[in-house]
Amino acid sequence: MDIQGKGVIVTGGASGLGGASTRLFAERGAQVMILDRDAKKGEALAAELGDHVHFSQVDVTDQDSVKSAVARAAATFGGVHVACNFAGIGWAQKTLGKDGPHPLESFQQVININLIGSFNVIRFAAEAMSKNDPMADGQRGVIINTASVAAFEGQMGQVAYSASKGGIVGMTLPVARDLARDGIRVNTIAPGLIKTPLFEGLPEAAVQSLSEQPVFPKRLGDPSEIAKTALFIVENDYVNGETIRIDGAIRMAPR
Repeated sequence: MDIQGKGVIVTGGASGLGGASTRLFAERGAQVMILDRDAKKGEALAAELGDHVHFSQVDVTDQDSVKSAVARAAATFGGVHVACNFAGIGWAQKTLGKDGPHPLESFQQVININLIGSFNVIRFAAEAMSKNDPMADGQRGVIINTASVAAFEGQMGQVAYSASKGGIVGMTLPVARDLARDGIRVNTIAPGLIKTPLFEGLPEAAVQSLSEQPVFPKRLGDPSEIAKTALFIVENDYVNGETIRIDGAIRMAPR
C-alpha cells in the first residue's frame, strides 16, 4: 500500500512511539488523525505538522470515544486505510510483594488500556476499512498493534504488562484471519528497549546499563525505528498475521 494520501489513525499518536509514527506518516504524505488523551500535546503536534494532520481527544477504553474518532477520521479523509495502536501504559508490581498480593484494580487497568483498548480500536477501524474501495489484491486496510518483548520474556514485576502484551500477540493472527475476507491486514510490532519519555527520569547509570543489554547495536532503540517498521508493514502487502520484534536481539533476563 502506498501511504501517500491515505487516511491514518494513530492512538497514542501525540508522543513517544506514536508521535514518531505520526511524524513519519505525515512526512510521507498521509493524512493523519492523532488519537490521544493528552489534548495539549496532540493539538501542538497537529499544528506543527500542518493541515493534513488532525487531533481527536480519545480514551481507547471508551467505546463512544473511539467510534466517534474513527468516524471523524473516515469523514475527514474519505476513509481510514491504516490504524496504528500505540496507546498503552506500564505497571511494575510482583504477584506477591511485601505489601501483599498484587492489587486486582491495577492489573485490570493495564489489561483494559493495553489489550481491550487495542481491540476496541481494531474493531471500529476494521468496520471503517471494510467500506473502502479495494486496492491491489483486494486490500482495503492495514492494522498495526504494539506489543513488547515482555510478551515473551516478561521480567519480575511485569505480570500485568506482560499479560496485556501477550494478549496482543495472541490475537494478531486470529484477527488477521477474521479480517482477511475484508482485505485487511493485521500485524504487531514488539519493541525492545526504546528511548521514550519513560527513560527520561532514570539516572544516567541506569540508562547506560540498559543500553548494554541488546546484543547489537549496544544502545536503546529510537522511536523512529519503530515508526519505520510501521511504514514497512504498510508498504509490504505480503506481511500479514505477524509479530515483528525490533529489539537488537535482546532476550530479557528475569530481573
